[in-house]
Amino acid sequence: MTDRRTPFQKWKLTMLAIFVAWLAIILIAPFTLPSGSVKDLSGAVGRLDNAGQEARMNPFADAVYTMGDIECHQIAVRSYYLNGNQLPICSRDVGLSIGLLSGMVIGLLYVRRIDPFLLAVGILPMVMDGGLQAVSSYQSNNDLRILTGMIAGVAVALLLCEFTARYLEVGAERKEKKPVVRSGQKT
Repeated sequence: MTDRRTPFQKWKLTMLAIFVAWLAIILIAPFTLPSGSVKDLSGAVGRLDNAGQEARMNPFADAVYTMGDIECHQIAVRSYYLNGNQLPICSRDVGLSIGLLSGMVIGLLYVRRIDPFLLAVGILPMVMDGGLQAVSSYQSNNDLRILTGMIAGVAVALLLCEFTARYLEVGAERKEKKPVVRSGQKT
């Protein structure tokens, strides 16, 4: 039996699997630890702020929480809790993860081309919400953070689909073109 999926369909299925796995490990990790053992991971993006706490975790949770520690600020009041434990990433990043997964499902089911500018607009609510927090006394809430993260995640996943489709089309067009033979050149 031959696989009739196009390279683009295979790529979308691979990305969907990656996004499902990422969201699953984020949501499972708190349940692999004793209830209430992870309370406050507040730190900064791009730094390993919680190595001491993570070193006391089982290897799976240690790996997941370390990835979250490097990738996210993990501010406690901006995070959700499962099993009495703070999630490895903040509410906005959880929203991004849900949005990436949802956007890839949409990308699998919806085959029409979308204007990248319209998709880029989907990132604006998150930029505005997060940007206002960074430059003013405005404080968002976790429900708005997860919602703006989800919208942005869907937009990013669909942008990835659009740009990948364009890349694959260009590659296919190059393969179809016959080489130009110049005079005196052997074919």
